[in-house]
Amino acid sequence: MDAGSLTSRLAAGAMLTLAATQAFANEPSRLDQVIARKVLTICTTGDYRPFSYRPDGANDFVGIDIDLGRSLAKSLDAEAVFIQTKWSNLLADFKSQCDVAMSGISVTLPRQREVFFSEMYLVNGKAPIVRCEDVAKYQTTDAINQPSTRVVVNPGGTNERFARANLAKAQLQLFPDNRVIWQEIAEGRADVMVAESVEVKLQEKLHPGLCAVNPDQPLQYGEMGFLLPRGDTVFKAYVDQWLHLTKASGEFDRIFSANMK
Repeated sequence: MDAGSLTSRLAAGAMLTLAATQAFANEPSRLDQVIARKVLTICTTGDYRPFSYRPDGANDFVGIDIDLGRSLAKSLDAEAVFIQTKWSNLLADFKSQCDVAMSGISVTLPRQREVFFSEMYLVNGKAPIVRCEDVAKYQTTDAINQPSTRVVVNPGGTNERFARANLAKAQLQLFPDNRVIWQEIAEGRADVMVAESVEVKLQEKLHPGLCAVNPDQPLQYGEMGFLLPRGDTVFKAYVDQWLHLTKASGEFDRIFSANMK
């Protein structure tokens, strides 16, 4: 590419960026919209303890992000309305239906291309969970990534992406219901699942016979944040400040501790 073509492309890109910025500046912030309607719509999956969970037959969600969502809504004098989604539709549903998405969502660069994230609120890397007698067998990614290993994974999220990127030699088994996927390991139909360290720690408590493998030394570093509308710096600034104050006041720790029991 010659210098003239490069200069022309850069100039065109700058003009498009300026036009988009000006167009957004003329739109009201989501912050003002939420305050006016007194409703905060929150996309959540309902299948991911301890962050977002709704048992069969239950009318409402429970979890860390559910309690945080209600706290954020209260700070805006608004009602929190939760809209159930699934991991494979998370971005599309968020963009079309919700003001924020809160569901133990991992910060990833592909997601960052399409949305804003709040400030990170939890460091939470990937760790395996296995039957307790197999802990010594599955200490590393290489040990898991063997043709004889049956790795079960819920589709559509970062767990599946991690498995396909790092465990391609293993037998990958997709299981659609993340609420009961742990039984596949407990009952011998699978050997390993790799998920967030906080999640496997909780599932270890809930399922005698299952053990998290080195959850404090995860296989992959990860952070969690809330999905916010792309380009809306006013709303992001509010959510980030609310999150900061929630942590500083001790409310965040209280919510986290209550949902890890």
